[in-house]
Amino acid sequence: MIFEHEIPSKSKLYFGESAKIKRQIETTCAILLEEKGFEEIVTPLFSYHQHVSFEDSKPLLKLHDEHNDMITLRADSTADVVRIVTKRIGRTTASKKWFYIQPAVSFPTQEQYQVGTEVFDGTFDEVVNSATALLDKLAIDALLQISNMKIPLLLNEKYGVDLAFLHDTKIEKILALDLPWISKLVRMHRVEDLNSLEGIPADIQAELLLMKEMAQKIASSNLVIAPLYYAKMRYYGSLTFRMFHENELLVRGGLYQIDDVNAAGFALYTDACINQKMKNIKA
Repeated sequence: MIFEHEIPSKSKLYFGESAKIKRQIETTCAILLEEKGFEEIVTPLFSYHQHVSFEDSKPLLKLHDEHNDMITLRADSTADVVRIVTKRIGRTTASKKWFYIQPAVSFPTQEQYQVGTEVFDGTFDEVVNSATALLDKLAIDALLQISNMKIPLLLNEKYGVDLAFLHDTKIEKILALDLPWISKLVRMHRVEDLNSLEGIPADIQAELLLMKEMAQKIASSNLVIAPLYYAKMRYYGSLTFRMFHENELLVRGGLYQIDDVNAAGFALYTDACINQKMKNIKA
């Protein structure tokens, strides 16, 4: 039996103080991003093309239009922003920097409010510094972690490291591999650890040096590196970053490629930021 006051699991309800905080977060982000030269875009909730961005269509909420063609609800904003800007409105604007404030929804009833940015031909340090500036403006402390998806992919393709070991952080299995230099990667946590790469293969070194170069361009005093971090991501295949407060994920982003478009972007998870703000009020 479903009671009249019940709402579906993982859907969102904000009222009173939490609704006010949500509005303040979104307004603050919009003002700052506009000051940084971003233009706002609001993409349709309905899409004919979302399935192209998902290897597994299970997260997509599907329905049909008046011609019985399948459409889905917006489960991801990045791909739609790239597609719409480059294929629909590209001739009417020269802007390469876009932001959006809108929710994504996925099966069965999950809602996730986001503030996102996409920068065509953007750089990693540009989007990391923009995300850092947003959290600073929101007065939310965060730990910044930078990674490079090419490293775990190289470890898998050239050195036989099972991606499951990296995904599940099975340190003991990683250290047991017949790779005498792998322990160096396991122990890397600070930018200073990238100063000593002796013994590490040249292809892995090149990706570590790219991380070091970007870290030196990032305005954050609370930065760690995670060269072995791996997560299966739809379009991020190079430098990535995450930002946390007390183990709660606040921001995720990096460099990506969709079709022939190279870009950089991130999503700030509004719901997580609201949660942090509400905790501070209750403390």
